[in-house]
Amino acid sequence: MGKVLIYNSEPEEREFLFKYAHKLGDVLTSSSFEKALPLLESQPIAILLVDAESASPDRHPLFLKPPCLLLTGRREDILIEAVRQWPASHFVDYVLISGRPADNARNQRVLETADAHVRITEALADLRSSKESTELRLTKASAQIKEIGNTFSESLVRELEKRIALERRYLKFREQKWKFEDTLRKLYEADDVSNLLDIVVEIKDLIGAEGISLYIRDESDTLDKYLKPLVWDDAFLSHADFARHVAPLSASDFAAYVGRTGQEICVADAQRDPRLSRRYRENLRSPLRSIIGAPLRQESKVIGLIEAINKTGSEAARATGFTAEDQQILRGLSEHVSLAMTKLNLIQYDALTGLLRPDPFFEKVAQKILLRAKRRQETGVAALAMGDVDWFKAYNDRNGHEAGNRLLRELAGVLKTSIREDDLLCRYGGEEFLFYLSGVKTLEEATLLTERIRKNVEERVFEFEEFQPRHDLTMSFGVTTFSLDKMGTGGLATRAQLKKAANEADMALAEAKGKKLAALKGSSAEIVKNKVCAYVRDKAVVVSETSLLRGAAEKPFHEKRKFDRYPVTTLCIYREDGTHRVANTIDLSFGGAKISSKTLFAPAQGLDLFLILGNKANALSGIVVYCRKAAAAADYYFTGLKFRNLAAGDIEALETYFASLEKRGATLS
Repeated sequence: MGKVLIYNSEPEEREFLFKYAHKLGDVLTSSSFEKALPLLESQPIAILLVDAESASPDRHPLFLKPPCLLLTGRREDILIEAVRQWPASHFVDYVLISGRPADNARNQRVLETADAHVRITEALADLRSSKESTELRLTKASAQIKEIGNTFSESLVRELEKRIALERRYLKFREQKWKFEDTLRKLYEADDVSNLLDIVVEIKDLIGAEGISLYIRDESDTLDKYLKPLVWDDAFLSHADFARHVAPLSASDFAAYVGRTGQEICVADAQRDPRLSRRYRENLRSPLRSIIGAPLRQESKVIGLIEAINKTGSEAARATGFTAEDQQILRGLSEHVSLAMTKLNLIQYDALTGLLRPDPFFEKVAQKILLRAKRRQETGVAALAMGDVDWFKAYNDRNGHEAGNRLLRELAGVLKTSIREDDLLCRYGGEEFLFYLSGVKTLEEATLLTERIRKNVEERVFEFEEFQPRHDLTMSFGVTTFSLDKMGTGGLATRAQLKKAANEADMALAEAKGKKLAALKGSSAEIVKNKVCAYVRDKAVVVSETSLLRGAAEKPFHEKRKFDRYPVTTLCIYREDGTHRVANTIDLSFGGAKISSKTLFAPAQGLDLFLILGNKANALSGIVVYCRKAAAAADYYFTGLKFRNLAAGDIEALETYFASLEKRGATLS
C-alpha cells in the first residue's frame, strides 16, 4: 500500500491527524502547498488528508491523484458541503477535528474505510491483469492440445482436458471473487440511497437468486415494531406500496424471524415452512421455493435485513436451494451493506426525500428543548406545524406513483429552503410533513411562519400541477404551540408530550383541508384547502387563523382577465440582448400569458416571442403588464404578458391548442 500524506498548516491539527493516520502505514506531513506538491508527484500517496478550506476540485485537481481524499476541519457542516463539491466517482470523505468521543470513533471508521478502499482498488488491478494473462494462456494451451491430439494417446489428451477444465473452474472462482470485491467497492462508494439500492439488487447475481429484498427496521403507534422493505423482489417501493409488504416483528414470517431474533435463515422448501406468510404467497412475482436471509446490524442492534429468494441455475440447484457458500457470501455482504446504510444514515433519514424520519425528529426536538432549558431559555413557546399535499391521491392516480415520488423529492427541497436554520423538518408519513418552529413567541407568529411555507409551495411550478383539481399543486397546514416551561424534569420534553402536540397540529390540518365540511356535505366540491389553521387550546377547538395573516403587508397584485385562463405549462422563447431565452408559462389564454423566468421585465416593455403550442412554435408579440418576484427569497419572476396584434392564424393556433387541452383534462378556470 502507498503512503499517507497530511497537508495542514496548523501544527496542532497535523498532530491530531497523525494519531489516526500512522496506524495505516508510512505518514508524510506538509505545512504548505509548495511542499505538498512535489510529494504528490514523486511519492506513491494512497490517502491524502487535506484541510477543506485549502482545497477545491477546480484549483487542485492533483489532489485526486491518490485513491482516497479525506477533507479535514473543525466544522462538520462546512466539511459536508466541501465533500459534495468533489467528483462522486472518487472516494472523498471527511475527518472532523473536535476531540469528541463520537467524532473520534467516526474518524477511526473513516480511516479504516479509506484503507480498505485502497486495498480493494489495488487488488482489483491485480485481478484484471491476472485474468487477462490466464485467458491467453488457456487459449494457447487448447490450441497446442489440438495440434498434438493425433500424436499422443487418447488417455493423455483426456488428462490434459481435465487439467484445462480444472483451470477454467479456478478462473471462474477468480471471476466470482472479482465480482464480490467489485460489489464491495461499489458499496463503499455509494453516495446516495438510489446508488445503494441499485447495488443491493446486483447482489442476487453473486448468490444465484431470482429476487432480492432489503428491509429497514421501523416503529409506529399502530404497527409497533416492524420491518419496512425499501426493495421488495427487486422493485423499489413507493410509500403507497409499503402497506402490502411490511412485516410486524411479532408475526410468523421469514423476515420478521430474522429481524426479531437476529438469526440467519436458509430454507430449501419454503412452501412447507409455517413462516410462509400471506405477503410471500400473494405478492411475489413467482411462487416462493427457497429463501435465504441475513440480519443487518449497527453494532449489536438489528437495523434491518437482506433476503434472497428462489435459487437459480440447474434443476438440481433449484431443488436443493441455497448452499452454505451462498449463506457465507450473503453474511459477508450484509456487514458491508450495514456499513453503507450507517454511512448514509438511513436509520435517521427517509430514503425517498432525505428528510428526518419521525423518531429521530422527535429526539432532535427534545434535544433542542433541553438545550434551551440549560441556557435558561425555557420560557416561551415552541410550535409544531403539520403539512399535507392537497389532492395527492388525484396526482398519483393520474400521473403514476413514480411521478408522485418525484414530486415528494422536489417538494422536500422546497420545504427545506422554506424553514430557518434552527427549525427542523421530517417526513411524517406518505405526503405528510412535520415542522418544529423554534424561537416563536406567539401562535400568531407561528402561523405567519407557516403561511410563508405554504406560499412558497403555492408559487412553485411543479410537473403536471395544471391537472390538479384546482389547477395548482398546494399544501394545507395545521399549527399548534406548546409551552416550554411545562416540559418534564429539567426541561426534557417527552415523546408523549411531543406526540400530543403533533396530534393537535394534525387536528388543525384536518380543519385546513376541510374534512369536517366534506363529511357534512358528502362532497369535496366546495373544499378550498391550501390554507393554514391553528389549534387554539384555550377554546378547545380548531379555528382558521386567516385573520392573523392580515397586516401591513404589501397588497398583492391581482391580474384582471377578460378571457378564460388555462393553467398549463409550455415553453415560451423570448429575445433579450440579442439572444433567445427560455421561460415557462403558468397560465395561458386568448388575451395573454403568465410566465416564470429569470428576467425582471419593465412594465409596458414589448416582447417578441415564440410560444410552443403542441409540436409547433408560434411567433407572437406581447407587452408586459406586470413583473414581480415569485417569492421574497426566490431568484425568478412571475410576469403577466398581454398579446397584441394577434392575426387570424394566431387565434386559430390558440383555439386548436386549447381544444386539445380540454380533451386531456386541463379544464379552464
